[in-house]
Amino acid sequence: MTEVLRVLATGAALTLIDRLKVQHGELMFHQSGGCCDGSSPMCYPREEFRVGASDVCLGYIGGTPFYMSESQFEYWKHTQLIIDVVPGRGGMFSLEGPEGLRFLTRSRLFTEDEFRALAPTQLPRTI
Repeated sequence: MTEVLRVLATGAALTLIDRLKVQHGELMFHQSGGCCDGSSPMCYPREEFRVGASDVCLGYIGGTPFYMSESQFEYWKHTQLIIDVVPGRGGMFSLEGPEGLRFLTRSRLFTEDEFRALAPTQLPRTI
């Protein structure tokens, strides 16, 4: 079985990540829990967002770490996140906003075999 990833990105998302890296340097993602910005994946300059002790690193997309709170991860742990890009306004604090695009999280449930094959989430929670 090929490696099973908890988070992956479409080609459009990877292209936008590369463009944002040129403009802003190294990046990181945090899956919003639904407060100010709904449930959008939020993209920040890596040094400008402080990862908390209750954040879990799900993996990397385009060389960029992707985090989610531990409590939210409990709901999503059986789900693969697929980060895509669509036209529109993203979260007000996310870097892609001025591009006229927004990152969007699509998802699918892991099969039982895939779920058993998953590597544990990254701890300690550092980038």
